[in-house]
Amino acid sequence: MSVMPTNVLFTQNQWQINTAVVCVAATDNNTGTWIVTVQTPFHPVSHIWPDHPADRGDLIYQTKHYSVADCVVGAIEIATQQLYIASDIPVKRDTEGWVFVVAHYIALPLVIAVGAEVTLVVDKGYQQGLSRGHSGGHLSSLALNKVLHSDFWRKDPTRRDELGYYDFHSYAQEKSLVSENCSTDHYRLGKTLRKRGLNSAEMIADIDQITVKINQQLALWIALATPIVMRREGDALTDSRYWQCDLGLEGVIEIPCGGTHATSLAEYQALTVKFEIISDQELVMITTAIVA
Repeated sequence: MSVMPTNVLFTQNQWQINTAVVCVAATDNNTGTWIVTVQTPFHPVSHIWPDHPADRGDLIYQTKHYSVADCVVGAIEIATQQLYIASDIPVKRDTEGWVFVVAHYIALPLVIAVGAEVTLVVDKGYQQGLSRGHSGGHLSSLALNKVLHSDFWRKDPTRRDELGYYDFHSYAQEKSLVSENCSTDHYRLGKTLRKRGLNSAEMIADIDQITVKINQQLALWIALATPIVMRREGDALTDSRYWQCDLGLEGVIEIPCGGTHATSLAEYQALTVKFEIISDQELVMITTAIVA
């Protein structure tokens, strides 16, 4: 069977495939098995920016249920048919002679033939919790940029976000983590950011008022109850995907993103942030979704 990039269904509200065709089944030191199928509803964790955890769920083969212990991005060298997993991938996406795939890990040796059909079932509730957390993180980062724009920059940095505000989020973000109904962003307020014009000391001093303004903005956006759309340029794992949402007076915005997401702002009863000040150069923003 020729190997192609995995077709992914996690942006299309599909949580189960009954006839997923196996194209690779590779044992891992006789302790587990990596399985790649032509299609999957599972979202894999990225080895490049692992902010969005892997989906949970089951693989069913010949009526037996196997827990998917992990789900990651893999890459297959076409010439050798060798599967590389996550951090072992030696090439970049779209390198000629390689295809990128979703690899499902079963934590035991599993004999399964290429061409066999399996059923893949995602834990829908867990995925939807992650989706609300991820979309909430996009919204809170936009609100944070907007609140900081006028009062906390003494220079005009070149980078702006999708709403046209100075992009503090992308300048300062060191890492992020999506969890169920939550998104956590770590920011570094270092020398480089201050040189770009951020008044970081004033920002830390005024963080309580900043928090109030962000939460007010989030409440206004949530009240719109508009749809969230994932625009796809194709069905393959490596095809670009974009998060779209109509934010009323702010207009329809689009953010490149490969994760799973809420389908509407109406899914939220509320969306709020709080900050933890780690030091005068380190700040954490925690975004929490309350489900409607």
